Amino acid sequence: MDYSSVASKGPSGCLDSTSIRQLIRGKQHLVENYSNLDEQLQPNGFDLTLAEVDTLQDPGQIGPSNDQRILATPRPLHFPPDGYLNLAPGPYLITLNEVLNLPRDVMALGKPRSSLLRCGVTIHNAVWDAGYRGRSQALLVVYNPKGFRLGHGARVLQLVFFRLEKATDRAYAGRYLNENL
Repeated sequence: MDYSSVASKGPSGCLDSTSIRQLIRGKQHLVENYSNLDEQLQPNGFDLTLAEVDTLQDPGQIGPSNDQRILATPRPLHFPPDGYLNLAPGPYLITLNEVLNLPRDVMALGKPRSSLLRCGVTIHNAVWDAGYRGRSQALLVVYNPKGFRLGHGARVLQLVFFRLEKATDRAYAGRYLNENL
């Protein structure tokens, strides 16, 4: 998508559900591949759902430059017939179902759903920069020493969208643009 001519369409700040719905249903399609708009749309954000869970097979590496970056190798876990994985304590790479299409005047931050926190589980993630497009990944960590049962398609992460004062001059163009599409 070309967002070079996108101008801000209102005041900057956190988007409410009405604004999010308009961007989803509009020509920009802020979020695609969602399963139930009415369930996933929240007063101040949008719930993303679980598609895949991977374990990490090696350490990975980050250096001063991108050519020194080596991502940890993921190994997929397969959901059994009941649709629930029994996760032991530790880190897991998760892939989300929804495709995000952030215009150049919108960025997002993600937070774990509070039910996860109440079970001793959290999600760590990065900033979704203006101009990002893709099916995102995040780090799910099970802290509960008894483990956690996680269902395929569960709502796990709430994205909160922020309208910028003006469209960014430089949209996201990094390694993860169009990831998992």
